[in-house]
Amino acid sequence: MSGFDPQVEPAETLSSAEIERYSRQIILPGVGLEGQRRLKNARVLIIGAGGLGAPTIMYLAAAGVGTIGIVDDDVVDSSNLQRQVIHREDAVGQPKVDSAQHFVHGLNPLVTVVRHQLRLDSSNVLDLFRRYDLVLDGTDNFATRYLVNDAAAIAGIPLIWGSILRFDGQVSVFWNEKGPTYRDLYPEAPPAGLVPSCAEAGVFGVLCAQIGSVMAGEAIKLITGIGNPLVGRVMILDALEMSWTEVTLEKDPETVQPRELLADYPAFCGMPSRGEPSIEVPEVSVQELKELLDAREAGTQSFELIDVREAGEADIARISGATLVPRADVLSGEVELPRDAEIILHCKSGGRSAEVGRFLMAQGYEHVRHVRGGVNAWISSGQPGGSVY
Repeated sequence: MSGFDPQVEPAETLSSAEIERYSRQIILPGVGLEGQRRLKNARVLIIGAGGLGAPTIMYLAAAGVGTIGIVDDDVVDSSNLQRQVIHREDAVGQPKVDSAQHFVHGLNPLVTVVRHQLRLDSSNVLDLFRRYDLVLDGTDNFATRYLVNDAAAIAGIPLIWGSILRFDGQVSVFWNEKGPTYRDLYPEAPPAGLVPSCAEAGVFGVLCAQIGSVMAGEAIKLITGIGNPLVGRVMILDALEMSWTEVTLEKDPETVQPRELLADYPAFCGMPSRGEPSIEVPEVSVQELKELLDAREAGTQSFELIDVREAGEADIARISGATLVPRADVLSGEVELPRDAEIILHCKSGGRSAEVGRFLMAQGYEHVRHVRGGVNAWISSGQPGGSVY
């Protein structure tokens, strides 16, 4: 038996079709008809329909959770299909919430999907959370994680959290009324840009299923009141070694738990505030870069071309003559670029190079530009170097 009461009241009845569909689950000790009725009555909110959102959506829909809310403002990209298993080839370009709804209706038409095609912020998150019994967070940025944590704590609902990167994953249940929160695990956000995203560092596709299935299992346990939820425990998976490590987590008496939301979570995490004018980094087109590289080869130009991507990305595509210095190495100060040289930065498509450029210009660098469209634009223009990715 669980040390926590079920988080959802049971629905009145199950139809004969529902009993047949969920029979293998209903006969489980501790679940029964009443547990299945609780699942039918449950309202679960999933933040992100990506790598972790996909398996949690799939398994919670299959289990018969009556209402699944999905928050995502992104569209399906072909690079998602390696791990975001609810999306199909013909969904590329569609909003992820639409693709997710289509998948759920094909799997279990008894489940209601509520699409929230929006970006969470302090103005909308509390109203949204108060419509649900619990929330699952599968996002990949620190600003949203702190926002979701604080909103769940204020709303008084459990938060099931998962995180993945490369071959490693973490999962826990944060519940301010019953145990520690994300702020007890990470009282402060790491410096902006220090931790690479999955798009930069890569992710082992099946790791999403391994962590996501644990998240879905924790949701079912909380809804029905069975088992021992991961409250006060963090499970850490090394998928290469196939080893799980359990770490006990307790409330830190010195950690101030939120009573109201911060006005600006990106700023809290060291990123530019929304609405705050950012430094404009001058751009170089790929045509201009080709001319500059030819001139440098001829000895009439001098500059440093810096590739701020990760090493694995450089194996896919590269611009000949660039020096690889990953973004995190620059932002952390581990590598200092020469101040007396003109610096031209590039990444995959221009986002990271602009970020590094803003950082350098804020540090007093005077001759900084970055490549518009990055290496993908370089390859698409017909220049040699590999493949668009």
